[in-house]
Amino acid sequence: MIGSSIYLRDRVAFTGGTPQAVYEELWQRGRKGRLRMRAILTLATLVLCGALVNPVFGVVMAVLVAAADTYFHWRGYNAASVWRRGLRGEERMNRLLRWTLERRGHRVLHARTVPGHGPADELLVGPGGVYLIHNEAWHPEAEISHHGGKLFIDGRTQSKLVAGLTGAAGTAGRLISDQGGVLVKVIPVLAVHGGKLPRRTPFRADGITFAPPFKLVRWIRRNPSAVLSPEEVETVARAAVHALPIGGRTMTSA
Repeated sequence: MIGSSIYLRDRVAFTGGTPQAVYEELWQRGRKGRLRMRAILTLATLVLCGALVNPVFGVVMAVLVAAADTYFHWRGYNAASVWRRGLRGEERMNRLLRWTLERRGHRVLHARTVPGHGPADELLVGPGGVYLIHNEAWHPEAEISHHGGKLFIDGRTQSKLVAGLTGAAGTAGRLISDQGGVLVKVIPVLAVHGGKLPRRTPFRADGITFAPPFKLVRWIRRNPSAVLSPEEVETVARAAVHALPIGGRTMTSA
């Protein structure tokens, strides 16, 4: 389209009036207020600590307070980076898996298609079992919680998301088992990029484990669902390659 960027893919997030655009505008508007409050906190710390102890201690504590305040606001802004770009987080998760589990004997299949369910972000095959990883990025203020074993986003259940993910995992397990001639159970997990999560994560709701990317990777390592040898990992991964096509194109066995 004429006038569109050749460097950024066209995304709704970059158009005016979207939640992402409003969030960016409000963040920029609040910059002066954040800087003013940081200056007040820094000056107050400098005067108070300098008077109670000595000037050197006051300077050190003032620098620490300024750095802590800067980090606090940067962390909140950075946590929303995926959502602000109109993405779901699969690119970030791909990099994380490449630098962690893939170095420990796991195989990762990216952007495969589960017939009847659509694309799957990542299928992870490792010594601890097989996991279907889905990524979602929510608004920084979105309340993610679980009650009575069910997932709630801002107080609303997510039946469509849950049914889609659990259904895709079940179908993927059946197809891989038929292709490889071995019984495979695929565990659905969801990597949460952004939003307000409970203090204790990962948590399980509707049969799915939810956690931020780093905690999810650690949970997968510490909670195996099966015991697969290196040879079995390769067998299951090859079966998954043939059973789950890319873009709807099926593969034939050699």
